[in-house]
Order: sequence, then structure tokens, then C-alpha cells
Amino acid sequence: QLQLVESGGGLVQSGGSLRLSCAASGGISSDYAMGWFRQAPGKEREGVSSISSSGISTSYVDSVKGRFTISRDNAKNTVTLQMNSLKPEDTAVYYCAARRGPGATTIQALYNYWGQGTQVTVSS
Repeated sequence: QLQLVESGGGLVQSGGSLRLSCAASGGISSDYAMGWFRQAPGKEREGVSSISSSGISTSYVDSVKGRFTISRDNAKNTVTLQMNSLKPEDTAVYYCAARRGPGATTIQALYNYWGQGTQVTVSS
């Protein structure tokens, strides 16, 4: 089993930056690919970014490419999502997720473990 806890959410003005962190426990970080997902009220959850177990491969949804960067530190069992040039449409609850496998993917059905989420609000 794996437990994930997100942190770093908050209120930021449009154009600002936030850094989300995901702390994992109960497993070996290098065994898991990781992903970030988000869900706005009344909307479906969507994949934002993912990173392979090694940290070499990453993926991003088109709407955040060039603005968000995912990274991981397996020694510290953490995954980070650096969010720059934030827009109001980025407002959502952001979830960290993990799957036991190497590849980066935002296919939600492949993820087995989920955090409880952290709120990101971007004001215009």
C-alpha cells in the first residue's frame, strides 16, 4: 500500500506561481510512476502531468505545456509540480496519484493510489 499527501496549494493571482508537493509513504518511490490530476467543481477530473519512475520521461496536457514542470526526488519520496504563469482556468483541486509501473501516463484507470487533494485558486 502507498499513501500520498499533497501540499502547497493556495490562492495566487493570475500570472503567479505555485509549487505543489506530494509526499509518499509506505512504498519504494522508484517503483512507481506518478501523476498529477485536477478537478474543478462540476467538471471531470483531468490528467495534468506525469513522470516515469526514473524521472526521465514526463508528459503534460496541452493546456499546461510550457507553464508546468513535474519533477521527483526518489530519495525524499516526493514529487513536485511547479506551476508558473497560472491562469484562472487552472483553478481546481489537484491530486497526486501513483501506479506501480515505470511509464509516464495520465490514463487515470492505470493509477492505483490517490491523495486527498490540495486546492489551487487563481484569481483574475
